Amino acid sequence: MYFHLRAVPPPALRNSANWLRRLFEDDWETVRQRLDRHREEMLDRNYLDHDFLYTGAPPYDTVDGPGTDVVLGGRAVYHPDPTRPPFLLLTAAEADRVATYLESTDFTYLWDFARKTLLPERAEADTESQTRAAFESAHQDLTAFYSETARYGDAVVKWLVL
Repeated sequence: MYFHLRAVPPPALRNSANWLRRLFEDDWETVRQRLDRHREEMLDRNYLDHDFLYTGAPPYDTVDGPGTDVVLGGRAVYHPDPTRPPFLLLTAAEADRVATYLESTDFTYLWDFARKTLLPERAEADTESQTRAAFESAHQDLTAFYSETARYGDAVVKWLVL
């Protein structure tokens, strides 16, 4: 299970659950040819922890702030199979807002507020160092993904792939 994010040029984007399902079933080369370019990012099964990193820190601006859109934000388009999670869509403007947020956010600030929740109690120094490094690497990857997506003026489609 992993959380998959794909950049999609707005003219190619379809508001169809079947089209979105195929977008995530196709291999990289097929998607690249269909969309004329290809950018994606993936988070492992700990995607909820990554979401907490952006939504758990003060000023707790989780209702309107772009931090809520980094991982789980977006308009839901429901999968044809009701047992599957919905697709989440961010418009190009929303993706640009997330890129601006990530580019200006201090990872250390986010980590300082989230670390007690994300680390086991009494974590050893090695565990903390490795955990922090993993989150910081994911933060850098998400920042690069959204920044390039915004540069192209693309939308973002997300889906929890089981």
